[in-house]
Amino acid sequence: MAPAVHPALPPAIHPVLDQVTARVTERSRAGRTGYLQRTARAASELSLRPARTDLGCSNLAHAVAACGGADRTVMSATTGVSLGIVTSYNDMLSAHAPFEHYPEQVKQSARSLGAVARVAGGVPAMCDGITQGRAGMELSLFSRDVIAMSTAIALSHDVFDGALLLGVCDKIVPGLVAGALSFGHLPMALVPAGPMASGRSNADKAETRRAFAAGDVGRDELLGSEVASYHSPGTCTFYGTANSNQLLMDVMGLHLPGAAFVHPDDPLREALTAAATERVAEIAASESPYGIGQVVSEKSVVNGVVALLATGGSTNHTMHLISMAAAAGVDLTWDDFDDLSAVVPSIARMYPNGSADVNHFHAAGGTAFVVRTLLDHGLLHDDVLTLAGEGLRRYAQRPVLVEGRLEFVDVAATSGDPTVLRSAGDPFTVDGGLRILRGSLGHAVIKVSAVADAHRVIEAPSRVFTDQVGFLQAFSRRELDRDVVVVIREQGPSANGMPELHALTPSLGVLQKRGYAVALVTDGRMSGASGAIPAAIHVTPESVHAGPISKVRDGDVIRLDSLTGRLDLLVDADELAARPSSPRVTADEPGTGRELFAPMRAAVGRADEGAHVFGHLGLAPDHATPAPALSHEETR
Repeated sequence: MAPAVHPALPPAIHPVLDQVTARVTERSRAGRTGYLQRTARAASELSLRPARTDLGCSNLAHAVAACGGADRTVMSATTGVSLGIVTSYNDMLSAHAPFEHYPEQVKQSARSLGAVARVAGGVPAMCDGITQGRAGMELSLFSRDVIAMSTAIALSHDVFDGALLLGVCDKIVPGLVAGALSFGHLPMALVPAGPMASGRSNADKAETRRAFAAGDVGRDELLGSEVASYHSPGTCTFYGTANSNQLLMDVMGLHLPGAAFVHPDDPLREALTAAATERVAEIAASESPYGIGQVVSEKSVVNGVVALLATGGSTNHTMHLISMAAAAGVDLTWDDFDDLSAVVPSIARMYPNGSADVNHFHAAGGTAFVVRTLLDHGLLHDDVLTLAGEGLRRYAQRPVLVEGRLEFVDVAATSGDPTVLRSAGDPFTVDGGLRILRGSLGHAVIKVSAVADAHRVIEAPSRVFTDQVGFLQAFSRRELDRDVVVVIREQGPSANGMPELHALTPSLGVLQKRGYAVALVTDGRMSGASGAIPAAIHVTPESVHAGPISKVRDGDVIRLDSLTGRLDLLVDADELAARPSSPRVTADEPGTGRELFAPMRAAVGRADEGAHVFGHLGLAPDHATPAPALSHEETR
């Protein structure tokens, strides 16, 4: 790795960043201490020898049986590094298809070092883009927990000294990280595949969707637009959850510097994959090895939140970051997001927060520029451990090939395109565009980075639905042509797995374009494609837990104020208290695998606690302590 570059006088850490980090650290003290103790015990068992040497001869023979040549020799010896590969490869999804050839690349790189790398296991990778509005979306959020468990199973054979985690999209990366943190003593690298080339612009695509929702164009034109947008192997190019994942893995030090947005066919991509393999093997063989559990720390988690806010990333990470942090014994809350958002400037404009895509962002300086400018303004912690070594300043460098050799060079001090990416000293806005809402309707998240000032406060009568279909039918009948707050409830994690509700977006956009004041309130998700419609999402407590959202009736006036952070049902308190709280519990309908996930719906935690099914994972040394549910009074 190239040496880290440090300014002569490091900037002072922003006081709010310092305060939030201090309280996260204090809140996490017991859980983090317990997690690090477990990790240290596991590491101490490997301090003198590879893990596989503790296996009995019969056990080791099973682990060696499939090896050939030099791999068999290394695996049978008492020295030499053994690396596991956990892959999300499948060839029906564009983001994962490039991983087909990665295992062989990793194996060849390992062999060149006298190490061995083998595919330890695979994890499922589903696409929310395909399952939008379909029954399969009810499995989507829970796939994150399945991926975490699959990762643990892959690494459970206890023959690995490190691992390469091949993953990109929405639930895959958070699941890989959470599962890997159960083996926090092992060095690991997340290995991305990169975005597809830019196709039809995201703005044009969104306009065609609105035109279709309004009945102005037909299915053929809509399909043509979509195919021109999603057209080749690689990640979708808009700045949704998948690309937010990739930026976070860069800034949290789990990638090599600048690895996130290199195109799948760029020779640099293969060089980075080889370098990641070499780096993990190097750490594993060193006299002072360190694992992924030391890289994911209180400070690196806070750095992830800052980077997400500064770039207008996916609201899904108000759950995913909490879940990943919990797996490392770090207790992150929505209040931490809220306080940081007030002081972290918005420095990027990518769709849905602008017209550019991630390729334009990468060309303008990408994550290296983001790290440089945020560090220079005291908005990131430099004193963190990363895959590349000590110090985040290393990630203010970008990878390049010089005569076929991978090198890391300092990113330019100025953005290559200030319409897409700016300095933290000259931002698009002075805050991060994410708000936490509180009020008589509960606790919710709203992303306002793409919401016009005129739509930041909405007060209007409600129209209540329990699914997207009912809303779309009412829209088609022109019943919603008025100022309206659309309430979609019974869409939370316990109800039906918290599907994303993007089928609403084009129609809500049509209503807004017709001149109506429109907002959405839901205990479901909208994710990284949340845009110009003010949307209070992840409402907690959810409807099926008898949250206040379960008491809303058609015509009740709701006030959503993203300026003051309020979400209120303007109904007399006595009347509201008298209303029955008996929400319909979503039936466990068979089909599309939904019946298999009933235990997960029963066990899942609240959205503001990460919406995972493993309790609080590492938040207590020896046991999990669930947080109490909010009472109605506490939400006021």
